[in-house]
Amino acid sequence: MNYPIKRPQPIQKSTSAANRGMDLEQAINDTNQYYIDNDIAYIYKKPIPIQVVKVDYAKRSAAKISEAYYKIPSTTDYNGIYRGRYVDFEAKETRSKTSFPLKNIHKHQVQHLDNVRRHGGISFLIVHFSLLNRSFLLDSGFVTQYYQRSDIGKKSITLAEFIENGHELKEAYVKRLDYLGVLDKYYFAKQ
Repeated sequence: MNYPIKRPQPIQKSTSAANRGMDLEQAINDTNQYYIDNDIAYIYKKPIPIQVVKVDYAKRSAAKISEAYYKIPSTTDYNGIYRGRYVDFEAKETRSKTSFPLKNIHKHQVQHLDNVRRHGGISFLIVHFSLLNRSFLLDSGFVTQYYQRSDIGKKSITLAEFIENGHELKEAYVKRLDYLGVLDKYYFAKQ
């Protein structure tokens, strides 16, 4: 007898610059679904606030948005609640082997992460170095610190800085990118 088994979908590698981050996003989405299904945390991908301007109807069943714009700048990718604390984070992917370019995160996103942290929430950046297959969680305090120094010329966060001040996330089968393990160890152990 064949019983249905829910398995994570295989990661499809993206090649276009427009789809960078999709591999990381899928790993986080799969992990978040595991957290939700097992009543561990409720963390979701935020919808992007867009205003549809024009829709092409080649036929009724194949409507296609052909023109849209952002209503307001989007803040971060994910938010939710875990163990009674608000959680908010941005996820990025880079093909660099040595650093994460700060041009890949917007000033308003850094400010948003800092505001969440200052008001008692947990906020951070997850960066995946795709060519190295390594992912790191970096607390928003460090993100803010590194972003501020970009005004004086340093335009990236080095891999060495992620290793020194961040927390490496290992990919697994069930919880593909278990970032809550890091939160338990570094945010909740202090309580």
